[in-house]
Amino acid sequence: MQRQQAAAGTAGRRPRAVAEECRTLYVRAADPEGFPPRVAIPDEYSRALTASAQTPADWERRAGAWSVRAGEDYRALAARAADQESRDALVRRAALGAAPLALVSGAWLQWLSSPGNGDSELTMRTLSLYAQDLGAGHPGADRGSAYRALLHHLRLAERAAPVTRLAQDPQVSDLAFALPGPLLTMSRRPDDHRAELVGADLCLRAVGLLPPLALVRELLPAAADWTALDPGAARRADTPTGLALARAGAAALPAESPDAPGLIAGFRWALDMLQRWSGGLYEEVSAALDPAHDMAELLRLRAREAALYHQDFKVGGRALGDWFTEARTAPHGLLRALAASRLVRPGSPERSPLLRGLISENGPMFRIFSPADEAVIRRWIRSLPAVAAADRDGQATTTATVTATDTTTDTVTAPAPAPAPAMDTETDTVTVTVTGPDPDPGPDTARSLPVPAAVRAPAARRDRTPGTLREAYHLLLSRGDTPALRRYATGYVHGWLARSRVGWDTAGHLPPDHWDPRGLRPWLQEQHDRHGREFEQGADAPLPSKEALVDATVQLAPLTLIDGSWLQGFTDYGHASSDVGHLLFSTYWDELGNGDLGLNHPLIYREVLREMGVELPPTASREFAQWPGFREESFELPVYWLCIGRLPRTFLPEVLGLNVAMELSGVGGGYRRARIGLEKYGFSTRFVDIHNTIDNVATGHSAWAADAVDAYMAAVPSVLGPGCEPGIWERVRTGYRSLNPPGGRRARRAARTATRAYENKRAYENKGEIH
Repeated sequence: MQRQQAAAGTAGRRPRAVAEECRTLYVRAADPEGFPPRVAIPDEYSRALTASAQTPADWERRAGAWSVRAGEDYRALAARAADQESRDALVRRAALGAAPLALVSGAWLQWLSSPGNGDSELTMRTLSLYAQDLGAGHPGADRGSAYRALLHHLRLAERAAPVTRLAQDPQVSDLAFALPGPLLTMSRRPDDHRAELVGADLCLRAVGLLPPLALVRELLPAAADWTALDPGAARRADTPTGLALARAGAAALPAESPDAPGLIAGFRWALDMLQRWSGGLYEEVSAALDPAHDMAELLRLRAREAALYHQDFKVGGRALGDWFTEARTAPHGLLRALAASRLVRPGSPERSPLLRGLISENGPMFRIFSPADEAVIRRWIRSLPAVAAADRDGQATTTATVTATDTTTDTVTAPAPAPAPAMDTETDTVTVTVTGPDPDPGPDTARSLPVPAAVRAPAARRDRTPGTLREAYHLLLSRGDTPALRRYATGYVHGWLARSRVGWDTAGHLPPDHWDPRGLRPWLQEQHDRHGREFEQGADAPLPSKEALVDATVQLAPLTLIDGSWLQGFTDYGHASSDVGHLLFSTYWDELGNGDLGLNHPLIYREVLREMGVELPPTASREFAQWPGFREESFELPVYWLCIGRLPRTFLPEVLGLNVAMELSGVGGGYRRARIGLEKYGFSTRFVDIHNTIDNVATGHSAWAADAVDAYMAAVPSVLGPGCEPGIWERVRTGYRSLNPPGGRRARRAARTATRAYENKRAYENKGEIH
């Protein structure tokens, strides 16, 4: 049966408004510090579940079978291209149509991990998959970068970086954002959409290489790393496939989420949206077989600007400016007029004044059209059949017959597309009817755009400022955010950093006063040597009592059980594979055990606590933060970690400095001494042993931390401008000292003053916005 894709919050709105909304969602979701709106998968995807007994495996098979059929349809289009120009047109349409989704392949998993769930099986499974998508450990190795390389090869990458610029490209239809826009928005609210994200991810892995790319691969088999562009494939021969890892994540969901039925709802929604997008794009691509279609589209895209400059030039007895005004919504009248004008010699682009004179280097329209645009014009002129006629001066010339119907709808005749695939189940049938792109869309017509996930607000978190450190700790453990919580986090960081700057002149063992372009590694090695000397010099110092050791271990639990949380912002897709961020993501990934629960640092620490007779509540629970065995001051540094980890863009230099301090802090000295104490009282030394090795200054986290600083500082002159280095370096050094800021009345007064200053500034800005 036919079914309209409608959801609460979108009924009655114009389709074009929904189309623009999808582009807006795509842009807003790219900001790791933004506040994306809440979205909801339409209820119909969940309602059908009660009548269906189908399993994820059943849906996998459906998705895989559809992908194969749709890919074959696209490859058949390639066979219908008669010449190289036609093949180029098909490739351009298919590649651009797939770009919004392919450039963020895997990004929907970016926030499924959080400080509060870093020791869960679901987190480990999904983070393992995400790390594979990113090519963890290597900059620019993510699946999105592989697609960007394809666009560069095709000379289509002008707006591919950053990906938000893609929403500005008029060549990319609204339909291309209908899935990735809502999906990325959901990824920024994982507490609301965990099950649906896992289900949608499983669908995308089962589909594999997007069907339109089958056409590109058919025509250009050596143009891309096709394995990297297939999210269901493995990145290397010795690793699990993306689909296998997605299945493992889906299998881990029921034990952890009361919303497990959302897995199938998310899968079904993603598959439906993929089918609609692919069906609509198929029509766009197949229409491009007709050169008149591409030419009409070019006229439509340029009409607004061109209308201002052509009032004195007439074509077909009418001012060209008027033709262009009309062409903003209906370009085919202008197309026919141009074909019959003196500007065009049908079949002979090299003889046509339009190309030979007007847009040549000496013409009045020089550089108005790009080389790709000129190729479209040449292809169209070459396709025009010539017939004998007489021009207005009585001289023999040619006029053209344009493949277009002379009707009120004024549509270009394009080859008939294959029917859009249908999705059915044993209990319910959904036939996806795609109307195809209207070559002359009116102001209220959206191009093949179904209503996406509705933008609406399910039960919202209470927007309140934490009243205590313990409450802040609990609220900050998840990725959920509110304006009040964001203000609290930002103010807390400002205060902590102000405290860290107190007594600067007397602080010892800070990074050098000036950053040396030769890098931070020599200083790092010096600090490691110092740690070794201090350990040897204190070898005879008495060890703490067993009770003191247990108490210290317990009080460190709020900090250690969120290991790596200062780096949580670098799971963001835009950061995680960058020249700087890939080192920070790799560190974060390592802290959680690289997907191996046996190497997960929070779990290893809990094992030590159990040996000491301490069983703590789950970290993400309110009971953990309120556990009476913790002292209040044990939450001060953890809350700082949780706050600054949410602000990877605002406090990037400080995070880099903090990361160096954290990774270097125990290597060569502190961990070795802690081992002696643990061993003396019969407790496992595994936690300190593993840190003393993976944090090493040659190939471990300390080295990565220094390299991240060097990569960032080396780029400062080109990104922020020459002369900015000293100020940025001071911020890095402040971040380094923030691991152990000074105490005392003066330092705490500085923190309170800075926090109040930030709050007052925000209050003033808000007042200005209101007025």
